[in-house]
Amino acid sequence: MKRLIIFTLLLVSIQVFAQKDFTIEDVVFHSYGRLVPHLPTGITTIPGSDSYSYVVDRNEQFVLAKSSVTSEKTEDILYLNVLARLLKQVDIEPPARFPKVKWLSHNEFYFKIKTSYVFFSIDNNEITKVITAPENADNLSLSPDKKKIAYTIDNNLWYVDSDGKTVAISNEENKDIVYGQSVHRNEFGISKGIYWSADSKNIAFYRKDESMVTDYPIINFDETPATLENIKYPMAGQASHQVTVGIFNVESSETQYLATGEPKDQYLTSLTWHPKGSSFYIGHLNRDQNHFQLKEYDVSSGNYTKTLFEEKNDKYVENEHPLYFLPNDDSKFLWLTEKDGFEHMYLYNTEGSELDQITKGNWVVKEYFGFDKTGNVLFTSTKDGVEQNHLYSVNLNDKNITKLTNEQGSHNISFEEGNQIFIDKFSSLNDPGYAAVKTVDGKSEKVLEKFDNPLTEYKIGKTEIFTVQNDENVEFHCRAVYPPDFDPTKKYPVIVYTYGGPHVQLVKDSWAYGRYRFWFMKMAQEGYIVFTMDNRGTANRGRDFEQATFRKLGTVEVQDQIFALKKFMENPFVDPDRIGVFGWSYGGFMTTSLMLRSNDLFKVGVGGGAVIDWKYYEIMYTERYMDTPETNPEGYEEANLLNYIDNLNGKLLLVHGTSDPTVVWQHTIKFVQEATSKNKPLEYYPYVHHPHGVTGKDALNLYTKLTQYFIDNL
Repeated sequence: MKRLIIFTLLLVSIQVFAQKDFTIEDVVFHSYGRLVPHLPTGITTIPGSDSYSYVVDRNEQFVLAKSSVTSEKTEDILYLNVLARLLKQVDIEPPARFPKVKWLSHNEFYFKIKTSYVFFSIDNNEITKVITAPENADNLSLSPDKKKIAYTIDNNLWYVDSDGKTVAISNEENKDIVYGQSVHRNEFGISKGIYWSADSKNIAFYRKDESMVTDYPIINFDETPATLENIKYPMAGQASHQVTVGIFNVESSETQYLATGEPKDQYLTSLTWHPKGSSFYIGHLNRDQNHFQLKEYDVSSGNYTKTLFEEKNDKYVENEHPLYFLPNDDSKFLWLTEKDGFEHMYLYNTEGSELDQITKGNWVVKEYFGFDKTGNVLFTSTKDGVEQNHLYSVNLNDKNITKLTNEQGSHNISFEEGNQIFIDKFSSLNDPGYAAVKTVDGKSEKVLEKFDNPLTEYKIGKTEIFTVQNDENVEFHCRAVYPPDFDPTKKYPVIVYTYGGPHVQLVKDSWAYGRYRFWFMKMAQEGYIVFTMDNRGTANRGRDFEQATFRKLGTVEVQDQIFALKKFMENPFVDPDRIGVFGWSYGGFMTTSLMLRSNDLFKVGVGGGAVIDWKYYEIMYTERYMDTPETNPEGYEEANLLNYIDNLNGKLLLVHGTSDPTVVWQHTIKFVQEATSKNKPLEYYPYVHHPHGVTGKDALNLYTKLTQYFIDNL
């Protein structure tokens, strides 16, 4: 057999100082807590300065302190016990911990406690203003002038001002019509349903009509007898909800709906106010998701004004951003799109003319942070490597890009638009990293904390990241976690951890944290190698890489996973007869697919919250990648795992939350039904009342079961 040559990009080998194994309790309860490096508590930057604030413990007294990048001096601003006394005076129950503050200026900040926004002056050491919404309010949105809160109660939209005046923007009794909430199941970058104008005089909001969407039953087993709690769940090919956009004028208390027109079966995205408030912009995406139009509307009349531009693709168009207007020129804006094959920034004017492409190359802009004080744009990208995450700035005039972070690895950035400093939490595969505050000009930085390795007391083996390349010259990025006492002359079982779906990248140059990464180390201590790769269809590799799975979910991904795994199996230390697989959600779909569509390559699998048949999944996501069951019946049949149950010869455990509103319980129940009818060996465990993940104390049961299943069967 030809020996695999692995080009190792990153390698960490942590010296074993103590003979201590991970427990399941460590995995479940400490993987986001004491075993993970954290930023200093409550750290946030102060606008227009090089200063920042954070919370420190002074002899068991928590205090909000202030410092700067260029000084070691620290100023104590406000003690928690003093704040508690002041809050009681305005009838607000004090929190147990210092709330996260947001600075308005160098001497004033505000924070949120439940449904109240509290404003504080450090000059006078007093609460200057409180705006409070009702206790049952959701989706709170503070106005730009900080004088009003828009919010929802049930399906209606309201606002309250600083004088306590409450106004109902909608008064809808039909629960199928919803105001002010996120729409389209949070696809297309949509995360809210309330949009204030910059001058705080108008509130744009989504109105969602779900009356045409079929009710989907969620069972409440706590009642006697059990009861149904219906949700609206539009499945692929079925009727979707219909959305319009309203503009509520605070001064006149009148609502003007924008004439978004027909067909009603469309997606309205990228909602953006013009800075002057006279125009409003909406991205119109057709149901097929292959034709995007950015349209302008007149706010006063609600009439359509013009289409600025269109984007088409024979597969799909996926724009997930609003318009980012230039701070010094409101006739121009930045637009993020992958129309040239990679997500990049373009400069447009409000007539719809493309003026320039600001970033370009075979890499993607990952996150847009906005303009700094000098007018440069800050963003993170894969420019220096797919596994890396670095911060850059770009000048719009000469398009010169400056790298603002240096160490190889992952830099998690916090930046407030218009500031001159940012917070950098750095880590890499072999370095727990540090937290620092840095200036965007690169002239000053202050390391706030250099993180110690929190895992020194545990037996940890090496982790490596490497690449393999297929016959089509497609490069795949892989990661392997090895046992602490790894001996290359022995043979080891391998557990493949997979996700494999859109918008997710697993293989990154970052310090291990989270239950999955800790569970990998736990299983490595049990004598397993844990292998992971990012197949075609996953994030941050460009449009063609992502769209390779179009209309055939589960086929290309399985091919890629098997290819990379078999390359890894060419290493003599891999036991080819002991290969397992685990994944959740799309990873549950991949786990089950690999168990059924790999010619018995996998001996054991555990799938959580698995998609089984894509026609049972929601419209917006499924139709983007699969079209509808009517237009792509072959693709749906090929992906339908019910068609492959005869191939189930290994040990498969499926688990599912019975109240899952994302991948509904019906998926794996249908699989159980079909496996039973064919007398195929399947193990199944429902987690009662859990949604798409298993949380709380029940997670201990899940990870105990998951671990033992592999130990017993692989």
